[in-house]
Amino acid sequence: MVTSNDIEDFEVDKLYGLITGFVAPRPIAFVSSIDLNGNVNLSPFSFFNVFSIDPLIFVFSTVRRLRDNTVKDTFKNVKMHPEVVINLVSHKMVEQMSLTSNEYESGVNEFIKAGLREVKSDKVLPPRVKEAPVSFECIVNDIKELGENGGSGALVICEAVRIHYKNSLVDSDNRIISDKIDLVARMGGDNYIRAKEDALFGIKKPSRETGIGVDALPKKIVRSVFLSGNDLGKLGGISCIPSEKEKEEFSNTKKIRAIIQNSEVRYFEENIMRLAKQYLESNQVKKAYLTLMHL
Repeated sequence: MVTSNDIEDFEVDKLYGLITGFVAPRPIAFVSSIDLNGNVNLSPFSFFNVFSIDPLIFVFSTVRRLRDNTVKDTFKNVKMHPEVVINLVSHKMVEQMSLTSNEYESGVNEFIKAGLREVKSDKVLPPRVKEAPVSFECIVNDIKELGENGGSGALVICEAVRIHYKNSLVDSDNRIISDKIDLVARMGGDNYIRAKEDALFGIKKPSRETGIGVDALPKKIVRSVFLSGNDLGKLGGISCIPSEKEKEEFSNTKKIRAIIQNSEVRYFEENIMRLAKQYLESNQVKKAYLTLMHL
């Protein structure tokens, strides 16, 4: 069963709840800004991502409050002084970040309210968050207001001019150690997700050689109840189908010989599928395909 509705059929608050639950997890921009009087503001935004590397462009959206159609201090500040620092949020500071989402009066410094430490930025006036694992000093290039109603967003387009990150987050080749950065992301309602341990998994990027595609797999494999869509995706990613010679050589391996010699006819296909599944789970895709060639 699938529910289908036109967007205009929803009340805005109900739509907000659905969308923030469906479009997730979302990275969090922990944005520090400043007004013309020098008052600092710090606020989190989960309508956020990176959109270009050269130039390095981030976009976050401030959304008009559904309750009374008012705008946030960050929106006011970037119109007055078009500079921000986008700080990323680690699990160690998530409760402090959440505290800053309270609607304090204008002029109240959320750094102080949340017990976070200001660090003077190098190229922009707003300070960065000392506890953040990564911070980007940014110039606001443009603000695109998308509407005037409660729930309407305003895209704040920012160009990063300086980056700060903790040395412990990268290895000797300057590659990110994802488990150490320990970022959090926004889910729906009161929920967050932590990018650490079991939440992290790897998918090998496609090689320069194009994969054969699921449509090139034998129908018997595609229709198997033992293989998931992810399994088929892995099999379709091989660059070429193994040769008959490779199959013959693989037939002499211990596991294949055991299935051929010991399986009853009615269990042969199932045992081949189960072995292929084991190879796929350990990302030995070619061995999985060679196994399936025995069907």
